[in-house]
Amino acid sequence: MLTAEEILQIEHEISLVPKRKAACIEALKIVQHNRGWISDESLKDVAEIVDMSPAELDSVATFYNLIFRRPVGRHVILLCDSISCWVMGYEEIRDYLFTNLGIQYGQTTEDGRFTLLPNACLGTCDRAPALMIGNDLYRNLTVDQLDEILSKYS
Repeated sequence: MLTAEEILQIEHEISLVPKRKAACIEALKIVQHNRGWISDESLKDVAEIVDMSPAELDSVATFYNLIFRRPVGRHVILLCDSISCWVMGYEEIRDYLFTNLGIQYGQTTEDGRFTLLPNACLGTCDRAPALMIGNDLYRNLTVDQLDEILSKYS
């Protein structure tokens, strides 16, 4: 069940668009912001509010790669795997994260601190390789920077 505050925020987003359905991604983001991910129950509640079937909304949620349909860690690491990042050292960054976090793509560390996901583009090809944690973008990455970057997130 959605909270009164979540419903209020979703209704506000709906007021900004011409059709209820047009607010579906923003509605999902509101719930995810509060809960960390979108459960089946939350998806059904949001679908009802935005006048969509749960199947329609699920297709939107699973298409949009920043909507999480299963639990994730407190901090989601998006590692860019574009061609620019590959050329500039992506594999070394990826392998370091795999080894030092003890996880592969799509997995969460045992302490629930990090989930690691590939991302096709972070829009910073001129400063590759890159990764994003939450809203923080890190560019021109080297393996030497990773421990310091990760230490910022508890």
